[in-house]
Amino acid sequence: MLSRKVTFAAAAAATGVLVLSACGGGGDDGGSATDAAAAGAATGPITYVQGKDNSNIVQPAIDKWNAAHPDEKVTLKEQTDQADQQHDDLVQNFQAKNADYDVVSVDNIWTSEFAAKGWLQPLTGDYALDTSTLLPATVTAETYNKTLFAGPTSSDGGLLYYRKDLVPTPPKSWDELMSMCDIATQNGIDCYAGQYAQYEGLTVNVAEAINTFGGSILSEDGKTATLDTPEAKKGLDALVKGFADGDIPKQATTYQEEQGRQSFEDGKLLFLRNWPYVYSLAKTDGSSTVKDTFGVAVLPGDGDGKPGASSLGGHAAGISVYSDHKKTALEFIKFLQSEEIQNDWLTQGSAAPVIASLYDDPALVEQFPYLPELKTSIENAVPRPVTPFYPAVTKAIQDNAFSALSGSKTTDAALTDMQAAVQNAISGGQ
Repeated sequence: MLSRKVTFAAAAAATGVLVLSACGGGGDDGGSATDAAAAGAATGPITYVQGKDNSNIVQPAIDKWNAAHPDEKVTLKEQTDQADQQHDDLVQNFQAKNADYDVVSVDNIWTSEFAAKGWLQPLTGDYALDTSTLLPATVTAETYNKTLFAGPTSSDGGLLYYRKDLVPTPPKSWDELMSMCDIATQNGIDCYAGQYAQYEGLTVNVAEAINTFGGSILSEDGKTATLDTPEAKKGLDALVKGFADGDIPKQATTYQEEQGRQSFEDGKLLFLRNWPYVYSLAKTDGSSTVKDTFGVAVLPGDGDGKPGASSLGGHAAGISVYSDHKKTALEFIKFLQSEEIQNDWLTQGSAAPVIASLYDDPALVEQFPYLPELKTSIENAVPRPVTPFYPAVTKAIQDNAFSALSGSKTTDAALTDMQAAVQNAISGGQ
């Protein structure tokens, strides 16, 4: 997993839904546009589609909704726990104009793709959500062409786990972190690892390095690749040099989230970049050797005093344009974003809320001490490239970054090839 599959989102009260906007769905039944709009704006039973609920927190929330809304009951349809399979299932059902997929959970990297294809109801006008209480980065991630297309229902940010028995004060910059690798050598352990296998986690980590050093992958309008810059080079080169110097172990090119977590819990790593889910496992796993000796900090920056730029994780709930009960769908999204459900999901499943105020709640901070660092991480996070062509963009990043980290391409060559492949992808090429 790249992040908690279910993490949670912001309180949002929206204006009442009166009629369906003209871009609504339901128009494939041969009826008039007016009839389709009226049907779409109706209330009634809906289905909520999301990946496997491994934390068992979604069904209890749905049970609360159903008890209060006997005429608008929600049925949970669980997909697999594999993100690619979830994505493909949604695509197939959107293409089939399946009205039974009323509300769908979308990874924030899918929103722009689905929005560009006209599959998600824009959350504007009668469908507008109040986003004032949300962490801004979560809203940005669900916005395409200046329009919100999904309501954030999860968030996540990268954190730095470190051995506080060996490093009393965590590093604030990448150079400071690398300078502490002598401590790892003296203790016979590896220094630092993230997720560097050739999969989506590599895009996450490479994007963090590039963004932290002031670079970017795409222009703000998403139409131009921007990898041919000194800042992007500095970011990727920081990782390449880490591998070349041995400060990042060569086996980290096989690490996804779990391999790095296990190495850290086994006492074999001084520093680990990973998601918040690691905290409770490192504290409670019977095999963890670091239960009382690890701390959590924000990701290191580039030395300018700012924290590192995490890639933003998380999910959102979108309304299918083909749903016949969009009014109920909208109210259900507001329910998922309510403080009650957000609090439940945090306390019962360690899911990161997107309501900003929950990160400052003293009782919650006592239970989850990493919340202040996680809030800082999310506040400084950068969404992965917002583009309808994301699958081709992430492949271009992974292919070329992996070549650089494994030593088969220089940083310059990798970025040149990455720039060309990303530009080709966003120009509609594959």
